[in-house]
Amino acid sequence: MRYADTLLADGEVVSLRARQHWLALLLEARWAILAFGVGIVALVAVFIVPLQGAARDVASSIALIAIVVGMVVLFIHAWRWWAQDYLVTNRRILKVEGVFSKRSADSALEKINDAVLTQGILGRLLGYGDLDILTAAETTTDSYRMLADAPGFKREMLNEKHALETEISSSRAPSPPLRAVPPAPAVTPAAAPTTNVVDPDAIARTVARLADLRDRGAISTEEYDAKKRELLDRL
Repeated sequence: MRYADTLLADGEVVSLRARQHWLALLLEARWAILAFGVGIVALVAVFIVPLQGAARDVASSIALIAIVVGMVVLFIHAWRWWAQDYLVTNRRILKVEGVFSKRSADSALEKINDAVLTQGILGRLLGYGDLDILTAAETTTDSYRMLADAPGFKREMLNEKHALETEISSSRAPSPPLRAVPPAPAVTPAAAPTTNVVDPDAIARTVARLADLRDRGAISTEEYDAKKRELLDRL
């Protein structure tokens, strides 16, 4: 199990898992790749150029050191890239980075207003882009740089946000209908006002659904308490 999966809440389901594009790995490890390449070229040159004695030994040692250092640093960068987890779930988006020391950041879907997608020509050709997550205050809460299939990540995030909003709205109990009371005949006493019958079991089920949404972080405690008082006032 990956570290990001241990951060999921009860009932939270991952709908998309992504990471940075492989080009981001190459750019991050460019000096390691350069050192590895230089070491290979130098090692080949040692056997071509007629060096003798100590000069040959020094050149061979430098070439081998460059190759080993380049491979080790490249491996470290590749491990960091593989350890990334950018998740879209049915409740939030979650970013996890780091190998030994983990850093996680998440944004609740109901708090997200939009996501600004930026793709250059090369990004469109190779399939990556930059994604800035915006809140309702139009402030950036998190940024995803060189994200692989950034348009697909944004599309899945908006789909899950719409599904969550639909789930929350469908769990709200409808308001009681307004009924017109006909005027009482003048010759007879006024009829007693009718009282709308509210099903206590239906209200209890609605309160339970709201509590579940509150526990999963879909709604705040204040929203839960306000809706609960509204439902209990109907009894």
